Amino acid sequence: MKTIDIHTHGIGSFDTQTTSGDDILHIAEIHESRGVSEIVLTVYPSAIKTMRENMLAIKNAMEQQKIPRRHVGAGFKPAPASRIIGVHLEGPFLNSSKCGALDAQSFLKPDEYTLRQLIDGFEDIIKIITIAPEIEGAVKLMKKISGMGIIASMGHSDATYLEAEAGFHAGARGLTHIFNAMRGIHHREPGIAGFGLMNKDIYIEVIADFFHLEKIMLEFIFSVKDPDRIIIVSDTVKGADKGPYSHGIKNEQGKLLGGCMTVQESSEKLVQAGFNKETVFKSISENPARYLQAS
Repeated sequence: MKTIDIHTHGIGSFDTQTTSGDDILHIAEIHESRGVSEIVLTVYPSAIKTMRENMLAIKNAMEQQKIPRRHVGAGFKPAPASRIIGVHLEGPFLNSSKCGALDAQSFLKPDEYTLRQLIDGFEDIIKIITIAPEIEGAVKLMKKISGMGIIASMGHSDATYLEAEAGFHAGARGLTHIFNAMRGIHHREPGIAGFGLMNKDIYIEVIADFFHLEKIMLEFIFSVKDPDRIIIVSDTVKGADKGPYSHGIKNEQGKLLGGCMTVQESSEKLVQAGFNKETVFKSISENPARYLQAS
């Protein structure tokens, strides 16, 4: 079974905040060693120049992967690695009130000029852009992004249900890590998270490491949402190298910084916890593959 992770920033001692293609290849090698076939590398919001440098490192690594054998140590030998299939830009068009662990100072107003500055020359590798639909200019930009064949995913957002619905009608096809860094469900305002669960067509990313979401919430998601629209992601970051079922990656204040296990590892943990095996493994194989076909 081919397994796909559409949201990973890094793993081990490496992340996408780099100008080195070799660093990117190391991320792919570690993911492969833990059962992941393909990855979409996720770039943090930062200055446009920095994000472009990070994308260039990824693009260089993707080109390197096309070479069957690469130099390792003193000789030539295969370097097993997850295939890098593109880039996910998590920002910079996000809501600072829902920044999570991201740098809110780097967030930018959504407009076509800024988008062009950011992605020019990288359109061929960008698969997904996360954007907050409630920000002025976001709906128009999502139409532009979708028209380019790039998936618009809604996240880091304080959107109401209706604002999320407007984003969907503008072309958004997914929600970035549902419930994390977004408005939750209220009995008088279902919010963007409620929209993600209730809309039958939207895909939702789920960080299933049992730290970003409690087990009971994972059970709620899998009982409510169409199983064909659930995508398990790792959201792993640098430092996520302690093996399966380790503790979430946190800062000194206890804030979660990112996931702690690969999609293969979190899926195995879900199955051990009693979740339906077929549904779980579809969420790291068939579902992300179908989602990415739109890009």
